Amino acid sequence: MDDNLLKQSIIDELDFEPSVDAASVAVTVKDGVVTLGGHVRTYSERDAAERVAARVKGVRGIAQDILVQPHGANRLDDDGIAARALSMIDWNVNLPRDAIKVRVAAGYVTLTGTVEWQYQKDAAWKAVRNLEGVVGVRNGIEIVPSVDASDIKKRIEDAFERDAELKASAIKVDVSGSKVTLKGTVQTFSERKRAERAAWSAAGVSTLEDRILIGEA
Repeated sequence: MDDNLLKQSIIDELDFEPSVDAASVAVTVKDGVVTLGGHVRTYSERDAAERVAARVKGVRGIAQDILVQPHGANRLDDDGIAARALSMIDWNVNLPRDAIKVRVAAGYVTLTGTVEWQYQKDAAWKAVRNLEGVVGVRNGIEIVPSVDASDIKKRIEDAFERDAELKASAIKVDVSGSKVTLKGTVQTFSERKRAERAAWSAAGVSTLEDRILIGEA
């Protein structure tokens, strides 16, 4: 797709997304790689803008350069953000209590600790990303699985087969310990992201290397 047409498609999709102030997001495109810039009020809005761009057909990659600049005179200080973040994590029934630690510096939240599943690591990130005053989140939580890693490959391949929007035969899954490597060729960036999400959903995955190419299989 022509870069100018792709850029306009992304702008139109941002305008269509109610959770994003499209006027605050700058879009540039070169050879199918999208760069998002500008300023937004919350980290969740920054994340939403990236998700919107990723679902547009023709996008081959995304560079995220949007800055978060919270508004208002009553912004929380770092201690307040940390206290709220811990409360949100404690209230989440999917997260083991006292397994996750929170550090906040200048509005940037760092999560550390260990969990057994990728969905738990994701849940911790989701629990804090929408908090007032958060300008970024580094998810340093480690996955320490309690399952036999020998089943990982089959679980991922089965997940690919169940997904109607994935051509499972086009993707190869290699597993070494708890590290998964995906190879092959898919037609769209969004299909590649679906494959990543399916792989991360398998129990025991601690590291994922995505080598999937985008083009005609």
